[in-house]
Amino acid sequence: MVMTNVSSTADHILACARTLIIAGGYNGFSYADIAEIVGIRKPSIHHHFASKVDLVRTLVSRYREEAEAGLAALERNIPDPRDQLKSYVGYWEACIADASAPFCVCALLASELPILPEEVALEVRAHFRSLASWLTSVMERGRRKGRLYLSSTAKVEAEGFMATVHGAMLSARAYGDPKMFGVITAPLLERLSTKH
Repeated sequence: MVMTNVSSTADHILACARTLIIAGGYNGFSYADIAEIVGIRKPSIHHHFASKVDLVRTLVSRYREEAEAGLAALERNIPDPRDQLKSYVGYWEACIADASAPFCVCALLASELPILPEEVALEVRAHFRSLASWLTSVMERGRRKGRLYLSSTAKVEAEGFMATVHGAMLSARAYGDPKMFGVITAPLLERLSTKH
């Protein structure tokens, strides 16, 4: 019973930190902010996460695990590489539209890499490498099956795809218009689906 409480408190702290990072970045929140929102004292947060570095490193590590599980589910449930890319983009489009996850935590933190503690930076870089690797494999399979038409190597296309999706998140935020995400990503999907 105590373990469930400990776990749920830690999860609540992590969820709060995620929301605060998306709203204001790594330096945009403190343990005092979390304590106020979660309704606990700062020493309780330190009980779960000794430092802000520990908290954010754990958050990014869990985020990576969630992302990798989501990509594995795409692989299992959607056999077509082109449909996998559409589903990936569709996931973010829905998250941005309903504001449930309007920005990739790792993309946001990547913009702060020069100021991030190394432990956090390592997790952020690992997320980008993992996502790029998955996208590269999707591009390669799509090209082989005649479902995707690449104008460069699968790796270069994957990096461009990832950068476009993250940039579309940024544009949607900058314009205050969730529809901008689709305006930017739709031509990318169309280009990859059309023979040159």
